[in-house]
Amino acid sequence: MIKHNHNFPLEEPATAPATGTNDFTPTQKNYLQGLAMGTDVARKIRGLPVITGAGAVECPANSRPEVPPIPIDSPDCWMAAAQQQQVSAGGTLCAEEIAKRDIHVSALWDAMMLRAAEGQFPKGTDVFLQKHFGMFYVAPAQNSYMCRLRFAGGALTAHQMHGLADIADHFAGGFTDVTTRANLQLREIAADNSMDVLLALRDLGILNSGAGADNIRNITASPLSGIDPKEAIETLPLARQLHHHILQHRELYGLPRKFNIAFDGGGSISSLDDTNDIGFHAVRLPAEYATSDCPEGVYFQLGLGGITGHLDFARDTGILVRPDQCVMVATAIVKVFIAHGNRTDRKKARLKYLLDAWGFTKFLEMVAAELTFPLARIPADQVVTYDNENRLAHIGWHSQRQPGMSYVGVVLPVGRLTAVQMRGISRIATQFGDGQLRLTVWQNLVIPNIRSTDQSAVEMELEALGLDWRASNVRAGLVACTGNAGCKYAAADTKAHAMQLASYVDERTELDQPLNIHLTGCHHSCAQHYIGDIGLQATGVEDGDEIVEGYHVFVGGGSGSRQHIARQLCSSVRFDDLPPLVLRLINAYQSRRLDADESFAAFTNRHTLDELLSWCYTHVSPAASIQCQ
Repeated sequence: MIKHNHNFPLEEPATAPATGTNDFTPTQKNYLQGLAMGTDVARKIRGLPVITGAGAVECPANSRPEVPPIPIDSPDCWMAAAQQQQVSAGGTLCAEEIAKRDIHVSALWDAMMLRAAEGQFPKGTDVFLQKHFGMFYVAPAQNSYMCRLRFAGGALTAHQMHGLADIADHFAGGFTDVTTRANLQLREIAADNSMDVLLALRDLGILNSGAGADNIRNITASPLSGIDPKEAIETLPLARQLHHHILQHRELYGLPRKFNIAFDGGGSISSLDDTNDIGFHAVRLPAEYATSDCPEGVYFQLGLGGITGHLDFARDTGILVRPDQCVMVATAIVKVFIAHGNRTDRKKARLKYLLDAWGFTKFLEMVAAELTFPLARIPADQVVTYDNENRLAHIGWHSQRQPGMSYVGVVLPVGRLTAVQMRGISRIATQFGDGQLRLTVWQNLVIPNIRSTDQSAVEMELEALGLDWRASNVRAGLVACTGNAGCKYAAADTKAHAMQLASYVDERTELDQPLNIHLTGCHHSCAQHYIGDIGLQATGVEDGDEIVEGYHVFVGGGSGSRQHIARQLCSSVRFDDLPPLVLRLINAYQSRRLDADESFAAFTNRHTLDELLSWCYTHVSPAASIQCQ
C-alpha cells in the first residue's frame, strides 16, 4: 500500500492568486496531481473505486512519447507513484529512475532481440535497464556481456549444470564463476549471442528476471538445508517460495536500489544473513517465554539494513517471524521500501538509509500496516540462538543427517569452473548423488547425498577434473570478486592476485586456524572485504611515474557470532609488497596469540593498529607506499 506523507510544504506563489480564484502554482498542481494519483493507485490495488476518474488516471508522462503511459491498474504504477511523490516534494529523479519511469523493462525484450540480430550492445540508460534480465554490458573491461543467473537458495540440478556448460561453450567464454551470493555468472558473451543465452536459460528452467538493476537479487539460504545434522530448520523451501513469489509479482520490481534477502537455518554453513537488507535468522523460543500467540518453537529473528560495504550489519528488530509468515513479511518490507526509498540520490537509496532517516520504530509501523497479522515482538534475550557455524564445513567430506550419506564440498579456485568441469560435476552428482547441487557464498559448491561407500570413487572423479575437496586454511577462506579482468569498476586483477597471495603464504607457513581473505576490486565491496579476517580493497598506487595495482588492507572482520567491521590497517600497498606483509602478519598471529584457539580476528582486534603495523613493516620494501591509518 502506498502511504503518502501529507506534510510536504506547498510552495507559496510569488504573487498570490486573486481572492476567489481557483488558480494554483505549477508546484502546487504537481504535488496535488501526484497525491491524487498515488491515492488512486492504493485504492485501485485494494479493489476500491478511484477518486479522480474511475480508472482513467495514468502514471506520470514519460520522455519516450512512443511508449504509452502506464495505466493505473498496472502494478508498475506503484513505483511511478513513489517517483511522483518525491518529485512533488521538490526532488529530482536520478537518471536510473527516469529510465525506469520512461519504459518498463519488460518492453525492452523486442529491442534486445533487434540489438542481438544487429550485433549491437546497448547504449545510454538501456545499459542499466537491460540488467533487469541479468545481462550486463561490462565495457570497457571487456567488450562483452556478463550474464548473472538466479537460483533460489543456491540450489540447482545436475541437468541445469550440464546445460549451462553447453551455453558457456557455445555462447560465452567456456566457463562460469560462482559468486558471493551463491549464484553463477556467465562471461564473455558477444552481442549477437545475448538472446541465445537468455532463451537457453529459460529452456533450462532458469528464470533470471531481476538478477540485476534495482531489484531483489537471488534469495540465499543455508546450502546444507535438509541435510545438515545441526540445522534448526530447513531454509531452502522458504527461499524457493519467496523466489517464485517475486517472479510472479511485478509490483516487487523497480525498487529504489538493489535488495538482498537471506535465510539462515542455524546450521554449519552461514548464509551471511546479517549482511543482507533482510536477514531471517533461525532462533528457538523456549517454553518459559512462550505465549498463546507465540508458542514455543523455531522462529526467524528479523534483521534489517545490512550492507557491509557501507559499514553496517543487519540490526535485530526485536521481531520474531513464523516460517509461514516470512514471504508476507518480506513483501511488506519491500513495499514500504518501494514507496519511500530515496529515488533522487543513488548513494542514499539502500534500505539502510531509509532506516537511518526514519528509525526502526516508524519503519516497522509502516510494515505492520501492510500485514493482516500482528508482528510478534520478543526481546533477543528471551530466545535461544544457534551457534553451529563450522568455517570449514563448505569444503571436504561431512556426514549428513541421513544415515550412511555424506556431502562433499568441492574447492573451486576463486569460484571458477570450466565447461569441462561443469559437465564432470554434473556427472558426479547424477552417478553418485541424486542430481542435486548447492552453491555457497564462499564461492564453491556442495554435492549432497553421496553414499559414504562411494567416497573414494568421487575423489578420483574430482581429481580427474583438476578439482579437489581439500584446501589449506588460507585457500578454504579465499574470496575474490571478478576484478578488472571483467569489471569496469575494479582497480586490480583480484582473482589472479588471490591465487598468487594464497600460494605465497602456503609455501612459507602452515596455518592451523581458518582464515578468510577477501579481495574486492572497488568500494562496491562485492567480495565483502569488511567481514574478512583480512580484507583487501583494490586501488591504484603511485610507483614512481606509474600507477600500479595495489590494495588497502583491513583486519579483524567477521560475521554472525564473530560480527565485526574490519579496521583499516594501511592503505595503498603495491601488490608486489602485499604477500610478504600478509605473511608477516600471519606469523605474528601464530607466535603471539593467547592460545591455539584464539582466532585471527580476535588477535588483531585486541591489538592496536600501531602494534600490528610494527610486525608488518619488516617484510615491506622501502618502495612501498604505505600510509598508516
